Amino acid sequence: MVDVAVVDVVVVGAGQAGLSAAYHLRRRGFAPYRPDADGGAGTGGFVVLDAGEAPGGAWAHRSPSLRMATVHGFHDLPDAELPPPDLDAPAREVVPGYFAAYEARHALPVVRPVTVHAVRAESGRPDSRLLVETDRGVWSTRALINATGTWTRPFLPHYPGRFTGRQLHYADYRGPEEFAGRRVLVVGGGASAIQVLSEVAAVGETVWATRSEPVFHEGPFTPEYGRAVVAKVEERVRQGLPALSVVSVTGLGPSVAYRRAEELGALRRRPMFDRLTEHGAVWGEEEVAVDAIVWATGFRPEVGHLAPLGLRSPHGGIALTGTRATLDPRVHLVGYGPSASTVGANRAGRAAVNDLVGLLGDPLREPTGQDLEPSLAQVQGA
Repeated sequence: MVDVAVVDVVVVGAGQAGLSAAYHLRRRGFAPYRPDADGGAGTGGFVVLDAGEAPGGAWAHRSPSLRMATVHGFHDLPDAELPPPDLDAPAREVVPGYFAAYEARHALPVVRPVTVHAVRAESGRPDSRLLVETDRGVWSTRALINATGTWTRPFLPHYPGRFTGRQLHYADYRGPEEFAGRRVLVVGGGASAIQVLSEVAAVGETVWATRSEPVFHEGPFTPEYGRAVVAKVEERVRQGLPALSVVSVTGLGPSVAYRRAEELGALRRRPMFDRLTEHGAVWGEEEVAVDAIVWATGFRPEVGHLAPLGLRSPHGGIALTGTRATLDPRVHLVGYGPSASTVGANRAGRAAVNDLVGLLGDPLREPTGQDLEPSLAQVQGA
């Protein structure tokens, strides 16, 4: 018989959004999970399950060439300012170190490495518990905050033809050194493509292709502009449409990497090619030979483990009301859609916890019989 750990809230993922949610759960009075002294499953108010071997989330896997000076925006975690970093330091070292210190400072109950395979309802009732099945046992929980991000699901589009040279997604990019003296086709119109262009163009030749005309935001990123951008993404997820990244809506701003790529003459964009060949790509009658292709074509949300809950809409996305899954108020998604940025992740973590306190009851208040399980009326009215 499998031991089942019993908690009130499971957070899946210990990146920015997951740590923010964990901080607010602790602040609102949820007790951290503790395993039994005899090695049993244990109990507690909440637990964070993280697939990583160490703190850092996706930051631990970024290219060593991504420096703090060229990071496309970063916002401090709640109640812990990031110490002023060496701007030439690799982001994959600075941010994971900051996350590790944050977990320790707030005594957050992060269990790792844990891979979540599936989340299921314990029974067909909407007020039943959820079972979180992992490679390290099962957790029974009253609610779940999903903070798995997108890094583990790089998106590679399909194009006709076959290229026999070096191909890699941005997730596997480790800096420009291997492309010195080479011609590299960079595909994609976001901040990741700009980073690659700004680095590779300094040591080799680049060709830049995007599916649509890149959007350049020349003015300041004001609070009003930020709210308008987030509202566009929120409307999509409210309708259950596949989530767009916030960056895809904000446009490309005058970052350090952008200015460097511009100085190197690497921002001469071409439309998408018609097909690939063994040695390059074809636009109409023109074939351009390249040595490598870097697909900076983005990521998709890592939500496959939620499939047993049936949350996807007919449009292909998961409809959200705020951070709450519209079809199941026990489930919240943070770092998804409008909260897929460091500042958005912080706000989403707080919002999700505030909502769940309303659903589950305030752990700082003396519990009553009504607090033991969310009632059907609470679930339907949440």
